[in-house]
Amino acid sequence: MSPTTRRSFLKTGLAAGALATVGALPAAAKRTATDTVVLGRSKMEVTRLAFGTGTDGGAVQAGLGQQEFTRLVRYAYDHGIRFFETAEAYQTPAMLGEALKGLPRDSYQLMSKVTTFHEGIDPQSKFDELRRTSQTEYFDIMLLHWQHSADWPETTKRWQDGILQAQQRKIIRTHGASVHGLPALQQMPGTQWLDVGLIRINHNGARMDGPTYEDTNHPANVSEVVDHIHQLKKENLGVIGMKLCGGGQFTNSHDDRVKAMRFAFQNAGVDCATIGFKSTQEIDEAIANMNLALA
Repeated sequence: MSPTTRRSFLKTGLAAGALATVGALPAAAKRTATDTVVLGRSKMEVTRLAFGTGTDGGAVQAGLGQQEFTRLVRYAYDHGIRFFETAEAYQTPAMLGEALKGLPRDSYQLMSKVTTFHEGIDPQSKFDELRRTSQTEYFDIMLLHWQHSADWPETTKRWQDGILQAQQRKIIRTHGASVHGLPALQQMPGTQWLDVGLIRINHNGARMDGPTYEDTNHPANVSEVVDHIHQLKKENLGVIGMKLCGGGQFTNSHDDRVKAMRFAFQNAGVDCATIGFKSTQEIDEAIANMNLALA
């Protein structure tokens, strides 16, 4: 075979092989509620669906009693939810710690939120107290809880520094804030300290952010909230959605729950979402609804 013919043969064969390879490429992997996603620059990996324990300040979950609550947490874990959320201000940190006891610590992620209005309290002592209550050596994510004023990036400096010190101690892995109200939310873009944001989002503004931190409905401000989330995503911040059930307003509306889930992921573009559960049926539905939203 002449060199020219050989080159032509090889070129044709390589091209055919490339086409065959392209044709054999598998379809894009289907995204699901229990997939692991990365929360932006934090590099924290969590499941898209988180088990929230703060419905009515945790009263709903606490009302189940420890045995039933543990059964619910283990049901979620066994069905692929490996991201659990609580807060110092909730009734549930100790209950969640008990429910998770015995599970491999590196098999799930735990997020908590610290109240920043304490006076005369050393942040490190507080974080150690929270660890004891939650029966954990470390928190994967620690948030500044309920930031609701425009000056929060300045007024919480002591707690921001305390969290960074706790990260050096390896008792907190990454950090962020939860906000209520547009004045607080408007400060998130550009705040370099942040790695993760917990933000209220649904399709019709039910118990979402408005001109004040008032915990009511603000349908006229949904687009602004979405704009801020988009900006945070551009800054590579990890964004977690909350209030996808309208703070309980969508309890009797499956249609609204589906729309809220779709809106959070397709319109706002959150990385993951936390939902408070009180039954295995709610867990099953949330997984199904999120799978539909991601399809």
